[in-house]
Amino acid sequence: MPAPTADANELTDILELERIELDMFRGFTPPEERSRIYGGQVVAQALTAAYHTIEGRLCASLHAYFIRPGDPSIPVMYMVERVRDGGSFSVRRVIAVQNGAQIFNLAATFQVDEDGFEHQSVMPKVPAPEDLLNEEQLRDAAGVPPQPGRRLWPVEVRPVDPVPHGDMTPREVENAVWFKSRQPVRPDIPANQCALAYASDMTLLDASLRPHPVNWDSGGMQVASLDHALWFHRASDFGDWHLYVMDSPSASSGRGFNRGLIYARDGRLVASAAQDGLIRYRPKKKA
Repeated sequence: MPAPTADANELTDILELERIELDMFRGFTPPEERSRIYGGQVVAQALTAAYHTIEGRLCASLHAYFIRPGDPSIPVMYMVERVRDGGSFSVRRVIAVQNGAQIFNLAATFQVDEDGFEHQSVMPKVPAPEDLLNEEQLRDAAGVPPQPGRRLWPVEVRPVDPVPHGDMTPREVENAVWFKSRQPVRPDIPANQCALAYASDMTLLDASLRPHPVNWDSGGMQVASLDHALWFHRASDFGDWHLYVMDSPSASSGRGFNRGLIYARDGRLVASAAQDGLIRYRPKKKA
């Protein structure tokens, strides 16, 4: 069975939107056999659409809600509302639509570059990415055959404490991975922020599953991102390794709350994330 392949320009292609009107854009999903659009793609495309209406300011934060599953077989329409342009901050609202219905909405703030107080948390000491296996190598080592028609993610992920395939042993809620774009990202800050936004939805929800005897492949699991928030602190090059440090302070009512800190390899804290996700477990009853 042939191994999955990656399109050298896939992430760049995902972030290339077609302008339909002044503040209306169309985004596409790479052809593959997934039943719904990956949430990070919609976040990144919505941020890209908002950036098309901004000049001279950088995204400071975004807050998003996933309303309906996205259909990967049809384009997504992104409509941008120019809420406010103040002296230092701009606000944009983006609505994503398929088949006449909202599937996602996002609000983002953009700020002029300015100096100010500086402090940050210290990046934890973990093994270097060169000393770890990526997700594809871990599956190969476990003898898991690649799925036909499944493409490689355009972001490479190397878990610091990987969970063996099929292992449902409860673990601590803390989790960390190294990740980066498989291909170089354009050098401008907006392009790297959009690429990081794409990746920020990866592995984050896993933290809320780790303390429970289940995994993504457990029968009866229903797992999905419900909302997503991202704060950008410093510029970075997502073509280089970043450390994503995650935890889950709480799970209740079929939802898991997750937090993440994203560090550049040199130790700078470049972004923070938070997310509430559906982690509903309804195993089938035996006949």
